Formats: sequence, C-alpha cells, structure tokens
Amino acid sequence: MAATQNPVQQDGEIDLRDLLGTLIDNRWLVAIVTGVCFVASVAYAILATPVYQADAVVQVEQKVPDLPGLSAISQTLGASSSEATTEIALITSRSVVGKAVQELGLQIDVTPKRFPIIGGFLARRYLASLADGVAPPSMGMNSYDWGGSLLDIFQLKVPARFEEVPLTLVAGENGAYTLFNDGEQILVGRVGEPVSGHGFDLQVRELKANPGMRFSVTHHRDLAVVSQLQSDVQATEQGKDSGIIQLTYNSADPDKAVALLDHISRAYVQQNVERNSAEAANSLKFVREQLPRVRQDLERAQSALNAFQTKARSVDITLQTKGLLDQEVALETSIQQLRLQQADMERRFTREHPAYKALIEQIGQLQGQKSDLEKQVGNLPDTQQELLRLTRDVQVLNATYTALLNQAQQLDIARAGTVGNVRVVDTAAANTMKPVRPKKVFIVIGGTFFGALLAMGFVFVRQMLSRGMEDPSAIEELGLAVYASIPISLAERESFLHGRRRGADGKQKLLTVSSPADLAIEALRSLRTSLHFARIEARNNILMISGASPGAGKTFVSSNLSAVIAKSGQRVLLIDGDLRKGALHTVIGGGAERGLSELVSGQLQLEDVLRMVPGVDGLHFIARGKAPPNPSELLMHSNFRDLLGKLSPLYDLVIVDTPPILAVTDAAIIGQHVGTSLLVVRFGLNQVREIALAKHRFEQNGVNLKGAVFNAVERRNSGYYSYGYYEYKTAN
Repeated sequence: MAATQNPVQQDGEIDLRDLLGTLIDNRWLVAIVTGVCFVASVAYAILATPVYQADAVVQVEQKVPDLPGLSAISQTLGASSSEATTEIALITSRSVVGKAVQELGLQIDVTPKRFPIIGGFLARRYLASLADGVAPPSMGMNSYDWGGSLLDIFQLKVPARFEEVPLTLVAGENGAYTLFNDGEQILVGRVGEPVSGHGFDLQVRELKANPGMRFSVTHHRDLAVVSQLQSDVQATEQGKDSGIIQLTYNSADPDKAVALLDHISRAYVQQNVERNSAEAANSLKFVREQLPRVRQDLERAQSALNAFQTKARSVDITLQTKGLLDQEVALETSIQQLRLQQADMERRFTREHPAYKALIEQIGQLQGQKSDLEKQVGNLPDTQQELLRLTRDVQVLNATYTALLNQAQQLDIARAGTVGNVRVVDTAAANTMKPVRPKKVFIVIGGTFFGALLAMGFVFVRQMLSRGMEDPSAIEELGLAVYASIPISLAERESFLHGRRRGADGKQKLLTVSSPADLAIEALRSLRTSLHFARIEARNNILMISGASPGAGKTFVSSNLSAVIAKSGQRVLLIDGDLRKGALHTVIGGGAERGLSELVSGQLQLEDVLRMVPGVDGLHFIARGKAPPNPSELLMHSNFRDLLGKLSPLYDLVIVDTPPILAVTDAAIIGQHVGTSLLVVRFGLNQVREIALAKHRFEQNGVNLKGAVFNAVERRNSGYYSYGYYEYKTAN
C-alpha cells in the first residue's frame, strides 16, 4: 500500500516544505480565523471593563525596647530583621480588613443592570463625556443603565436565607423604588426613608436612575467579603528588611479601591497605636511594681554602708579595690537589669521560648565573669572586702533604680502618646488614566497570535487525520493504471458543492456542451483515446464506471465522457445503473422517471425509455427510473443481462454508471456483464485503504478493474485533504 503524504515524514523529520505548502493551501482559512480573532480581540479590548489599581505605602519602624537589656537580648538572638514580615500579616488580618468592610458597607453589592456586551462601554462613555445626570434610555429600554445611574444604600438587613441571594431593585418616580426577589415584591420605599417588612430592613441614601431602571442588590456574608478582600489586597515589603510595605488593590471602581486602602491603612495604624499603648501599659505596671522594692533595697544598702564606715572610722577604698569595684558594679548592674527582663518575660513567654533561653544563657555568662572577680576580691583584706561589697550594692541598686525611673517615664509617654511604630508614607491613590487591565496591546497581539495558532493547529490536525490521496502514484501502487487525471473546473466545483440541487430545474448541465474547452473536458478527451486502446481485448463494448464511495464524481465522468465520445462520431448509450440514488438525469436533463427499473421489470419497452440528448448527436440516455424496493434483485434478473445483450450491438459504446461498490453490491452485479470497468477516485477524498478495499471487493466478485480515473485534481502545494464517512440511501 502506498504511503500517504504526511507533514511528519517516516524518518521522524519534519518536512518544512510540506508544512509551508499546507499553510499556503489553507491560507484563506488561516487568514479568516486570524482576522476573526483579531476583531474579537479588538472588541474585547474596547468593551472590557477597565480595572484600576490603587496603592498605598506604610512604614514599620523598629520598636523601642520595653525594659533595659532587651536590645542586648535582641542582638544575642540575631533579631535584626525587619518587623514588616509580622506586620504584613497584621495589616491583612480579619480585624483590620473587617473594620474597613463595616465602615464602607462593602457587604452590600450594588450592580446596575446594563445591556449585554456593549452596555458597560456605553455607560463608561457617557460618564467620560462629563455629562450631567442620568443618560436617557436608548431605544426605549429603560430597564438598563445607559450611564450615570447611582444607587447608594445606607442600610440593608436581610434574613439569613437571603444572604448571597441577588435581589432586584426597580427605580420608580420621584425617588420611589421597589425591591423584588424572583419577581415577588418584598418592599416598597422612598429615598431617605427607612422601610421594613418580611424580615428586611432597607434605607436608600441616594437613587439616580430612570424610572424602570433595575439594580441587582446582594447582601454578602461579612466573612465571605473579608476573606475575598484578604486575598485581593496585596501587601509586599519593598526591599529586604526595609520596613516599607506597599498595599495594592485592583477594582473596576477606582474610588472604591482608594477608599478601601485608606480605611485599611487608618485601621492598621490605629490598631498599632492601641497595641503599642497596651504593651507600654503592661510594662509600666511591672516597672512600677519593682520600683518600691528596689528603693527599699537601695536604702538598706546605703544604711549598711554608712554604718560600716562609721564603725571602721571612714575607711577609704584603695586603688586596687576601686578597679575591682567598677568591674563588679558593671557586671552586677547588667545582671540586675537582665533579672528584671527575666521577670517580665516570664509573664509573656514559656521557659522554652528562644528569647527566654537566650536571656538565661546571657545571665549565666555574666555570673561566670562575676565568679572570677569574686576570687580576686577574696585576696583583699577583710576590711576592703566588706567595704567593696557594701559600696557595690549601693552603686548597683542606685543604677538599677535610676534605670527603672527612666524606663517608667518612657513607658508612661509611650502609653499616653498616640503615635505607634508605623506610619502612612503615601496615602491611597489610583491612576484613572492608566488601568492595569485590560492591557489592550497585549490582548490584541496575543488574541491575533492565538487565532493564527488555532487556525494553523486546526489545519495541521485535519491534515494528520486526513488520508485522501493527492498523488496518482499511490493508485498505481495498488495495481490500478491511472487512465486520466481530470482537473476540477470552477463550474464542476460549484455543481459538486450544490449536490442534488444542481438538477432541480430539469435542465441540462453537461460541461461538454456548456464549456467544451474546459481543462476537465480536455482530460476526458485524453481518457477517450486511452479507452480506445484499453477496449481492444474487451469481451464487449460495455463500459462500467463506478466509485468506492459517494462523491467521487463518477456521474460527472460518465455523462461528460459519453458526450465526448459521441462528439467523435460514435453512437453511445449512457445508462444510469444506480437504481437507488442515480443522478445522471440531473446532468443530462429531464427527470428520473420512466427508466431502467421500469424497462428491466417489463413495465415499459425500450422505445419508451430511450432518450435523445439535446446538443449531442449520437448520444442516447436511459435514466434510472422509479426507485424499486429491491434494486440488487432486479439487476440480478436475467432481463437485465438480456437487455445489455440487446443494446450492445446497437451502439459503438454502452456506458453504465453504477452505485459505489463500498456502499452497495449493485456495481459487482453489473460488473459481471461488462467488458471494461473503471473506478473513479476523487482527489483529496478517497483514501488508500478505501480504494484497496474497493478493488478487493470487485475481485471477490470476479470483476477485473481495468484502471482508475483520478478525478477533480486540484493544484496543491502539499498534503492531503480529509474526507467524511459517507451514507448511501435510496432516493425518494
């Protein structure tokens, strides 16, 4: 079996010439699909609702330590990263976003009803024209918003089962309105007046619309709105550890986007201030609890030092003792500060917290240094040791007390202040001159490119699935000689496309008569010459022309070949042997009645069915007649064999047009009585295995095909064309 042409060759290499040829052959399809996608992309870019982006910027500053020693602990932990990571989660938290939702009433969604596809574009165009008021209804359709309509709902409460259910509000005259649910009236009210009923509470703040204008009103669940906004509002840190957070939100309503980010920013700053104030208050309480105890310890230490100096009669500290004292004071002061920090952290963290563990580790290190100093102190005289201990206690407690006083003042200021560690750098704003979507150039280019790819993909897929032959060598490899390749003419293409309708008027459609110089007719003249030599050894002068499947063009070949041979001076009889769907009469002219079926069944005589073909001397025609209930049995009757035997001597050539062999068995029956048989193969329609099966079917029935006629050949740059599975029914 011949290998059919394919853009992907058997060796796995892609034949670029075939691919290019396929595109050239289908250039109009590719161009049309690409053009349609281009127009659709342009229309979408123009008609799509623009989406604007609002953005705001906030700064997160490093917090001031609550208690002495916190900075050292932070350094020990390596906690030098920006606090923006934590603040990003806080700024999009439910408490912050939910507060903005409540203040703006975003759980109430109001959408004006607009004309499909173009309504939004017309409304935006009206608003862009700076026109005042509401646009008048177009074409009397006052239920749609054509621009300028507004519905501002101050309050809406609905029963729980009506949450997420779209309601319809219809504007009336002079501020009146009616609320419906699926056509059922719920409320009737007026702007500015609260109205209740059926579990609904509604108050409209402002209504601007033509009477009859419809709005879709939906009350969403608060959590659903907050959750959606949490995913829609984007918070990102600008630069690593910069503490600068940018908030962005996209919406078709730029005013709504700006208002939302403004409310989120303010709510976040307020929450931060309240959080810092609460933290400062808690720390201040702890510091104030420690102050009296430290003061009492300081007073006792001072009294003990004074008593010792009095008893020892003003013993002075030596230079060596002074050095050890300074070191011990510094270490003990640090340890005391860390002990205070430990007490504060125990209120907030567990003992397994990394910060607490780091604090204990740092205290341990300082205790080790203190132990080393105490060994050196042990070498001093007893008097110097006692004086050093008492002086150290006084100085350490004095430093601790002073530090606590300073911290209390700082915390008191922080608690009473209104400034947190975050601030709004840039308030929310949206560029209404440059929407972020749709990106018109990208959409047009992308849509056009997608259309071209779609068209080319369809062409290549259709090419891959098709197995129609385009090379006559494939037929010859099946063992069938190709007697002629008949190019398709424009007139025949039109006839093929219109099918049965071509003969509805009963007029003659012979191409041989209407266009004798057509290339197809010239090819048929070449076939006439080839047949002259092919029939030399034939047993009779009867020629059968058949096909593998419907649509191959055997009717065209049979009718015009008979006319071409008749015009050469021979007597020719053309018989429509397709008793089911024969269509030769649509080409020759006249109707299908009074033909072969009546002649074989004995209802009519030869002279009653034999017709002269106008314009073609020497050509006679027998139509198929009335479609019988048993065509195959009628052709198997001896009357048909006797009829052919009677007609053969009367003409130089008898041509019988038969049904397709793969559709019905009639062609195999008729083939038993003919001397020459030809198979019509249509370019780009019949596949290799289909022709091989038809040849095998004829051979099974003892019919030897003489050759093939390659019909409707078109000039192609590459490839093959697909065919559809056929269906063959008896004509009415």
